[in-house]
Amino acid sequence: MATIGYAELPIPGGGDGPTVPGHLAELAEAIDPHLWQHVTDLADRNTRFSAAPVWTVAVAANGTTWVKTSTDNVWATLWEPLQDWQSLTLATGYEAGQTLPEGRIHNGQVHLRGTIQRIDGQLISANGTKLATVPTAMIPDQIARYAAPSSMTGDAMVGACRMEVYSPDQDANAIGGRGSVVVWSQDGEQDAGTAGLAWVDISGNYWLD
Repeated sequence: MATIGYAELPIPGGGDGPTVPGHLAELAEAIDPHLWQHVTDLADRNTRFSAAPVWTVAVAANGTTWVKTSTDNVWATLWEPLQDWQSLTLATGYEAGQTLPEGRIHNGQVHLRGTIQRIDGQLISANGTKLATVPTAMIPDQIARYAAPSSMTGDAMVGACRMEVYSPDQDANAIGGRGSVVVWSQDGEQDAGTAGLAWVDISGNYWLD
C-alpha cells in the first residue's frame, strides 16, 4: 500500500478493492494521532489520553492546549487562560491595606499582589514577620524569595524588604509553617515602637519548581 504526505498516511491502491474497509480503518488509525483531541478538562485528558502517543495534542473546553512529550503522561502546556485571582489567608492581627492580597498561577509561576497592614494601626516589625499564607497550590517546591516594596517610615533600610514563601521541605520550626508569606528587612528590629513598616506590598512573583 502506498503512503502520502509528511505523515505517510496509507492510501489504498487499485488492487486493494476487496479489502477497502480494512484499509480505511488503517487510514483512520494513522490520522487519529495527528488530530487535535477534544477534552473537557485536565482530568478528562488524563483519563482518556494517558496512554496516547507522544505528540498528541489535546484542547480543553476553555482553550487550554497541551502537547504530550512523554509516554509517562507528561504534557507541555502550549496555552492556558489566566486564572482568577485567589485571596490569601492573612495572619492573625493583619488586614488588607489599600489593595487586596491575592495570588494566581500562570505558566509555572505564582504572582502575588496587594498590601497588608496591622489591624491595630501599629508598625510591622520586618524582622521575620508572618503576614499571610498562600493557597496550597501556590506553595513552592523550595523556599522562594523576592524583593517587595513597603512603606518607608523614617528608615530607608527598613523599607528595603525581602519576602519569603516557605516550601513543603522547609524546617517545621520555620516562621508560620508551609506556605507562609514572611517579610524581612535590612534593619527590622523595632526601637521603642519607632521602627517598622506601616504596610507591606507583597507584589512579586516566584517559580513553583
